[in-house]
Amino acid sequence: MKHIEDLSAQILAGQRRALARAITLAESIRADHQRDAQALLDRLAREKRQALRIGLSGTPGVGKSTFIEALGMMLTAQGLKVAVLAVDPSSTRSGGSILGDKTRMERLSRDPNAFIRPSPSGAHLGGVARRSRAVVSLCEAAGFDVILIETVGVGQSETMVAEMSDIFTLLLAPAGGDELQGVKRGIMEIADMILVNKADGDLKPAAIRTVADYAGALRLLRKRAQDPDGFPKAQPVSALHEDGLAQVWQDIQTLVNWRKEHGHWDKTRARQAVHWFEEAVRTGLLARLSEDAGVKTQMQRLAQDVQSGETAPDLAAAALLDGLK
Repeated sequence: MKHIEDLSAQILAGQRRALARAITLAESIRADHQRDAQALLDRLAREKRQALRIGLSGTPGVGKSTFIEALGMMLTAQGLKVAVLAVDPSSTRSGGSILGDKTRMERLSRDPNAFIRPSPSGAHLGGVARRSRAVVSLCEAAGFDVILIETVGVGQSETMVAEMSDIFTLLLAPAGGDELQGVKRGIMEIADMILVNKADGDLKPAAIRTVADYAGALRLLRKRAQDPDGFPKAQPVSALHEDGLAQVWQDIQTLVNWRKEHGHWDKTRARQAVHWFEEAVRTGLLARLSEDAGVKTQMQRLAQDVQSGETAPDLAAAALLDGLK
């Protein structure tokens, strides 16, 4: 597989076009492309390169793109290479995506130390692209120091981002009233940092109050073994005026260094690898089932029974699974 060897060498040398081609290969649904992507990832994994993976989530309109651009510009100014994986939601009808993040991050997209790759979410719930983890591995192999993984919305599937990140950050807007009801407990339990954006101008007092509310809520959660004192934490930032970003980066480095010194970094990476192995097995099994002609026929027949009301959905599913034993 000479072309895989050549592509691997080009990626390890940090060539942007080669990285873009490899990502397209990894995101393809063609069977031959998937085989090539797996061979490429296996070859690159031997280099054992690592980057700091930061997952970012937040509701639309909270200012994720502005925050990522401001943080990215600050990091590239320090000489760090930054990759941004911005996942746009796909239409459930047409399957299309706008992929506008590169346009919104105009300054960062022109920075020679930055690489922005917008990707459609595909069929995955919550905006996590089907091959996001493969793309993260490719960016690590290409020599990037920091990888920012942006996902759309705050929901149950944001745990998928946490499972491919070293630091998971939740970005929120200033709110009034009972704003804690707007975020599920599960999201707060996996967040390492809660950042209240738009802490400037008339919104600054509301932002400070919101930070206090979340800081109080975080103190009520059970302490996690992978956190030093003071984490997880909530703090205000203004991406527009670039206020608080230096403190955010300092806190991230403090948390990362502590986890490495106490063995949590390696344990988390190992656990995540097992998680994605199990996910790959589940996905592969489902794909093989969907390609089996007999299973397809039985599913169509049971689907008709469910549609007519003759059989309950759970009972039909149980009948199908029992037939596979």
